[in-house]
Amino acid sequence: MHVKKGDTVMVLSGKNKGQTGTVLFALPETQKVVVDGVNIVKKHVKPSAGNTAGGIEERPGALHASKVGLVDPETGRPTRVRKQLQDGKKVRVAVGSGKVID
Repeated sequence: MHVKKGDTVMVLSGKNKGQTGTVLFALPETQKVVVDGVNIVKKHVKPSAGNTAGGIEERPGALHASKVGLVDPETGRPTRVRKQLQDGKKVRVAVGSGKVID
């Protein structure tokens, strides 16, 4: 996948288009990501030992990874990602600016 946990991404399509946030976790098996503050869904929760009241919680839902673009650290706009070998390590490089991301 082109994004990892902790990356800042922008939503490229759908009802949340243009919103930015940090990737909370990535699910590579299903090609989905959960972004903080984006795609908020309501979840009905049963009462439990930790949450005695139960009720309806709002939490971020998963988005397909193709709907988000990594934010370029130099320009602040979404960019595609290329993988290159650098000093024997595979690193991600922003296609727009050519800057190494990690």
